[in-house]
Order: sequence, then structure tokens, then C-alpha cells
Amino acid sequence: MKTAFALVAIFSGVCLAQEVAPSPSQVRPLLVGAPAPDAQLRGMDGKPVALRAALAGRPGVVIFYRGGWCPYCNAHLREVKDAQAALAKLGYATVAISPDRPEELTKTAKKHDLPYALLSDSKMDAARAYGIAYQVDAQTLKRMAGHGVDLRLSSGEPHDWLPVPSVFLVGKDGAVKFVYANPDIRVRLKAPVLLAAAKAALEEPAPPKP
Repeated sequence: MKTAFALVAIFSGVCLAQEVAPSPSQVRPLLVGAPAPDAQLRGMDGKPVALRAALAGRPGVVIFYRGGWCPYCNAHLREVKDAQAALAKLGYATVAISPDRPEELTKTAKKHDLPYALLSDSKMDAARAYGIAYQVDAQTLKRMAGHGVDLRLSSGEPHDWLPVPSVFLVGKDGAVKFVYANPDIRVRLKAPVLLAAAKAALEEPAPPKP
């Protein structure tokens, strides 16, 4: 738990940042206690779906990942899959959001047999609202192209933006309860830490003593 919050603490900024940061290290994620924004996304069927509707009034695990082309993201999605039964037992709805077009989401979901919803944020509205969107620099784009990764083809949009891989826990009251965002794409929130944070987020604070 302490490790996760320490990583969040490297970021500074306001709660409702909606700009696209110039680099991963300059994003400004929402802070714990901030209202969790709603956003218009698309499901794997291509139909519009609001993030709030996808959570269906339940506490939510909201994951942002870079795309189905990212091996670190795929490994993390599989790890979350292994924790899904325990998260569901706690009452959580889990959604994973990326800039990928719905067609790409379908490929990822089928490849890993994922039991939770994948949502398309091609325009990066959700990533910007949560303060984790950044502009990919030209050198990185060139390196990615050498590996066959085309961000504009993946998203279907004329931008080169990505989200910093992140996990937000959202309470039934619509407030952010926990944040993990790390610009190092190799380091992801481990399932045991996620489960511990999810349990802690559900605990009601003790009433003040008279």
C-alpha cells in the first residue's frame, strides 16, 4: 500500500487536469477524494457507453492501459483477470480503458479471455479527464513504428496521445478512493496490492468518539 501511494506522490497538480501533458512524467492524475469524471466511451460492439453507466452504481476498478499492442499492458490485464473473482466478490465492477478502437479491444479480450469490460477511449476524453494523457514524442513514435505500432491506426484518431498506465478505485459515492499512476510502463500495480487497496476503500471510517 505504501509503495503505491509513494508512486502517486511523484505527481503534483490540480484534481481536474484535462490538458495533454508533454511527457509521461508531467501528467497530473486526479487526487484521492476528487469526484470521478464521467466520460463517453465505446464498447467492443462500437456502441457509445458512459463510464458511469458501465460501473452500474457499483464501486469501480478503472484501469487505463496503452493498448493491446503493449506487452506490459497485456501482462497486467491478465494479472487483473486472476484477481477478478475476488474483486467481484467485494462488489467491484472492473473496466479497462485504452485508446484502441473497438475492433482492437475485441482482439485483446479474445486473446486473453478477459472477464471484464474493455472500453475504447479513442478521443482520449477519459484519459484527459483523469489527468493521465500525454503526447508521445517523435523519437518514441519512430521507435514504436520500428516495432510495427501505429497509434493512429490503433485509435482511428489523428493524435499521438497515450495514457500513463493507471488504476483508479472509485467509490459508490463517485469519489476517487485510490490512485496508482506510474510513468514507468514496466511497473504495474500488482494484484495483491490492488486487492488490499480495494478492501481498504470499502471500509467505512470509524465514527468520531463523543
